[in-house]
Amino acid sequence: MGPDPTSTQPYFSTVGQSYRVKTHDTVVLPCEVINPGHYVLAWKKGIAVLAAGPTKVTPDNRIRLVDGYNLEISNVQTQDAGDYACQIATLQPIEIIHTVEILVPPRIDYVSSDGSRKGAVEVKKGSAVTLECRASGNPVPTITWTRRNNLLPSGEKTVKGTSITIEQANRHQAGVYQCTASNGVGEPVTQNITLNVLYAPEIEVERGWVHSGEGNEAQLACIVHAEPPAEVLWYRDTMRLDTTERRIMESRGSRHTLIIRKVQASDFANYSCVADNQIGKTRQRLELSGRPNPATFVSEPRGKYRDMYNISWNVNSYTPIEEFKLSFRKLPVSSPQALPGHQQPPPPQQQLQPPPSNARRPARRDNDTYAYTIHGHHGIRSDWNDVILSPIPSGKPTQKMTYLIRGLEPSSHYEARVEAKNRFGWSQSSESFQFSTTGIENSLFEPSPDSEVLAEPEVRDLGMTAYNSMASSMCTVVPLLFGALLAVTWS
Repeated sequence: MGPDPTSTQPYFSTVGQSYRVKTHDTVVLPCEVINPGHYVLAWKKGIAVLAAGPTKVTPDNRIRLVDGYNLEISNVQTQDAGDYACQIATLQPIEIIHTVEILVPPRIDYVSSDGSRKGAVEVKKGSAVTLECRASGNPVPTITWTRRNNLLPSGEKTVKGTSITIEQANRHQAGVYQCTASNGVGEPVTQNITLNVLYAPEIEVERGWVHSGEGNEAQLACIVHAEPPAEVLWYRDTMRLDTTERRIMESRGSRHTLIIRKVQASDFANYSCVADNQIGKTRQRLELSGRPNPATFVSEPRGKYRDMYNISWNVNSYTPIEEFKLSFRKLPVSSPQALPGHQQPPPPQQQLQPPPSNARRPARRDNDTYAYTIHGHHGIRSDWNDVILSPIPSGKPTQKMTYLIRGLEPSSHYEARVEAKNRFGWSQSSESFQFSTTGIENSLFEPSPDSEVLAEPEVRDLGMTAYNSMASSMCTVVPLLFGALLAVTWS
């Protein structure tokens, strides 16, 4: 029941409340009494008397009575938290109680450190490490982990908790970790922990095989990562290299480069970069070569003709190309016999009759374009067919070659690869290139390359089988024209 308004006894017109106050703010605790009469009012905190009647008892200058008997606390501190009682000194004292809760902004009290540097931790590669962060404040702060300019090792952008653990540290997990404490009071606070992962040098080469030519400049580059930083040395075979007029060694960040100016034939050799630090030593090998680069095919995979295909490729070589070796074969048709686990019977072997020693076919060379016609009964074998081609030197670093393969089957798929040779040797084989012919539904009179573009004498067949003659499938008028063409080709 509430107080009787007709009573002459004192009673409170205010009720006890809870106040949440930030440090350094001011709070006023109300105490309004109806019919105070001659009764004494007092403010108490626990057993300590703060004010009795109009007299302030506490020596604390931050506390005073305002607007009657209200208690004001300015520049609030954490120790001001607690229960405050406004009491009427009746025969049986009556009182109201206000509770003050002090809101304290977050503060980071501790972060992991290895002792040598504040906020820095070192760990060896492969070892476990735990990063800790402890904070205080009211309410209790929440701690959030992030990593500067990167994701956390878990792959997440943020993680909550007082610690994070890395089970097997590696160099990719090194960096600046940030713990942020926040509790909604004031601004969040952040502290950094630098994690250094100690590991033996790790080397990546930009190119393990570097092509150059005499008189040109060559650069061999190694990307070296190490902690602590490594010393990098260069070797040619087993001989340590020093800087000379033609040989320069540069280091820019993690990239270490050996530059050889005006390359000589004697510079073509095996090189290695060796990185060494307190944890270990690592070596990575590179080759400087004058051999051609692997060829790159530039022709369209889908051919224009039923029984022939114009194949083209480019090769980069500072030294003139002496020979090309073109290898091609028909790909097996998808069938149960062609699937893994099934043995496909080999195609019948064909016997090629060598041309007479004095045989020459009409031929025309158009830059580096060649054609070759094969006649017989069973077409291209499914094993590899090799042709050696001798190009015309172009005087340019990029040599382009085009070759017309005849004697192919309609609606069929083939694959090819090319190797190139200069005076320093053969290149690596190109990547496999797949091409196809058009279908038999196309007209027999479809456009074909110039019939006079035939094989040059220096084009050598290394085992191709016979071409399936079109004559048997053409109308009666065609054999006369086709026979005239066969008269100038190999039998």
